[in-house]
Amino acid sequence: MTVLVLYATIEGHTRKIAEHAAAKLEGAGQGVVLGDVRDPGFAIPGRFDCVLICAPIHIGRYPSPVAQFLTDWKEALAQVPTALVSVSLGINSENAEERAEAEAYPAKLEKKTGFHIPRVHHAAGALKYLEYDFFKRALMRQIVAREGGPVDTSQDHEFTDWAALDAFVQAFADEVA
Repeated sequence: MTVLVLYATIEGHTRKIAEHAAAKLEGAGQGVVLGDVRDPGFAIPGRFDCVLICAPIHIGRYPSPVAQFLTDWKEALAQVPTALVSVSLGINSENAEERAEAEAYPAKLEKKTGFHIPRVHHAAGALKYLEYDFFKRALMRQIVAREGGPVDTSQDHEFTDWAALDAFVQAFADEVA
């Protein structure tokens, strides 16, 4: 079986998640093609046995190439098992309303694209302080301070639960095998 793993990334962490998922699938004996959804090239969903999409939420939405890809390929995607890893900082929040908001984004994506993704995993993202410009670093530090999160801007902070991601990817691989 061959799995298409596509990702969109803003600061690189979702690519890291997609690469990790691809390695897990390869370790389970699956063939994997990994690609950026903004430039899928030959990665046409109908040519693969299943599709895993990894997409971050930034400023309240997924990157537009993710929505465009789902809209353009929804008929082909409907023919194969498809899953989404939705990446956000909100899912890691102590605030139940913020977690609920993060959990609602896949439904908003479905409404926008007309494509239902039946399998969704919510993964916490990362604070990439070292990559932010001065203003974004200050803004993110202020937001994170309100949450009681890490405010040390001299390093990046990852919140991804890799074991939970592995379990989701393994369950997806087992389901489609």
